[in-house]
Amino acid sequence: MITDLQDILSTNIKGMKRSAIRELLKFLGVPGLISFSGGFPSPATFPIAELKEIINEVMDTEAAFALQYGATEGDILLRTLLVERYKANGMDMSIDNMIITTASQQALDLIAKMFINRGDYVLVGLPSYLGGLSAFNSYGANMVGIPMDDEGEDPNIMEAKLKELIAIGKKPKFIYLIPDFQNPAGITMTERRRKEILELAYKYDVLILEDSPYRELRYEGTPQKTIYEMDGTGHVILLGTFSKIFCPGFRIGWVVGHPDILDKIVVGKQAADLCTPPFTQRIAARYIEKGYLDPKIQEITKMYAEKQKTMLSALKENMPEEFSWTHPEGGLFLMAKGPETLDTQAILLDCIKEAKVAYVAGTSFFCDGGGNNTMRLNFSYESIEKNIEGAQRLGAFLKKVIKK
Repeated sequence: MITDLQDILSTNIKGMKRSAIRELLKFLGVPGLISFSGGFPSPATFPIAELKEIINEVMDTEAAFALQYGATEGDILLRTLLVERYKANGMDMSIDNMIITTASQQALDLIAKMFINRGDYVLVGLPSYLGGLSAFNSYGANMVGIPMDDEGEDPNIMEAKLKELIAIGKKPKFIYLIPDFQNPAGITMTERRRKEILELAYKYDVLILEDSPYRELRYEGTPQKTIYEMDGTGHVILLGTFSKIFCPGFRIGWVVGHPDILDKIVVGKQAADLCTPPFTQRIAARYIEKGYLDPKIQEITKMYAEKQKTMLSALKENMPEEFSWTHPEGGLFLMAKGPETLDTQAILLDCIKEAKVAYVAGTSFFCDGGGNNTMRLNFSYESIEKNIEGAQRLGAFLKKVIKK
């Protein structure tokens, strides 16, 4: 092994940290562990029979295409089908407004690569998605957190931060938002709030990066328009993915935006991986084409709605009275908050060892180092029975910790 590894590492890699969520995966093999930690879809949702059928068909009739290199922009059939889905929901766009990426995490990395120089500023939620924070941090971004209420990020604080940064010549490169069932908080941004933040983007000429991995997993409430749909001026970049509604292992995501922006993302993607695998893209395209996707989304939504209801009820029955938590209308997560003196990171390993329950400590999602007394809980992966048992174990453990 080279002796001076630290001396030759890049500034970028030195600034990166291991994902707190991915690190927790090593504990999934602990006997009896109930995991509320990852953002995993339930394996029961995977369309195994349909995929066997489609894979055989693709190999019989399209192997030369599926096993070859593909266009960096993505499979034209898949892009066309996805654009048709968006247009059916009222969005004005064409295939020129979409490219395929190797899941939305690659899109976050490519957009960070495209816009961020070391020392540049980005506005993010307090809290915000760890994968986004990691991508922006890896290119040296200074992230400024915008506190959230039950409608989403506070536009008054956001405008104050914009004015403050612009006054010192540090206008943020973009505003990063997850408006639907936000990860980790589970909050859905109201239409009024979306309009207010979009107006700020116009007023200060700042891009909005709208991350939308959970939008189709709604269990209650009324859907709002995407910010991209409300825009129409090119100020918004929209990210989507199949990871939560189809198969995360296929690693298929997409970017919707102005063609000039997409052109630069394509250049970055060519340097990263040349293309997302044509094999998985074509399988996904045929899955949509056969009419399998919408019934599957309905099936998943029904399953997760019951799990969400069960988790909320179990928390109400078992958590310490000092705790509160969000009530997500969809998605995979909620965020719980305990007394200010509690450090959820410090007690995490004890919770795994003693209660055999894993969660993600909230500090991972706060760019300002806050959130010590919070935790993110996932309700999609485990069964209804284990969600109930996990809430019982977690509540009993936390009651014991708080009494000390």
